[in-house]
Amino acid sequence: TTLNTALKILALETSGDFCSVALWRDGTVDDREVSAGQRQSGLLLDMVHELLRDCGENLQAIDGIAFGAGPGSFTGLRVACGVTQGLAAGLGKPVIGIGTLQALSEASGAARVVCCVDARMSEVYHAAYEKAGGAWRAVSEPGVYAPGDVPAVAGDGWCACGNGFAAYREALIQRHAQLGVQFTRIDDAAHPRAREVAILAVPVFASGGGLPAESAAPHYVRDKVALMTHER
Repeated sequence: TTLNTALKILALETSGDFCSVALWRDGTVDDREVSAGQRQSGLLLDMVHELLRDCGENLQAIDGIAFGAGPGSFTGLRVACGVTQGLAAGLGKPVIGIGTLQALSEASGAARVVCCVDARMSEVYHAAYEKAGGAWRAVSEPGVYAPGDVPAVAGDGWCACGNGFAAYREALIQRHAQLGVQFTRIDDAAHPRAREVAILAVPVFASGGGLPAESAAPHYVRDKVALMTHER
């Protein structure tokens, strides 16, 4: 992680069961993470202040705030987005939403990654990314699918990441085998973290790609929050 920039970027990630915050400074990342379940809204701001205090920084010194924009838990996405908006508006700082599945890819250390996160209701959030020239390219954009209907990816050398592989391992492996893909490894405990959200946000901020606070918005992917009675 050596991007030659003197930016200070705060990152927040609450798209799943974990609550994490990270601070990028001159190419190094400090972060904090707890397994939070539904307690994220009560924990996130305290974790931000604790991290900054431990790093000897204050909010005014931050150049921008990044957040895990989704897909993920509707409630969780709103927590990170809302706190980002509130802090950035008060500070007059730019914001950037980073895709949670792309952050998952960044954490994998692999160059070809299939990400599947449990979306509940017998579905997964799925995306596939490939790293070329140091940047990620979406081979398959984030979408919500039944495990047996996830899109095809071509070639080999794919790494599988995310708790979707813990929840629907057999169906997902079978589906990819039908498509001719065998995974080099499966990390079903991997989850999006603020550390990678920060790392992915830095080049965007560095090139002036930050947005005003009010532009911060979650990327839900799924339109419906719950199944209708007759669908259940």
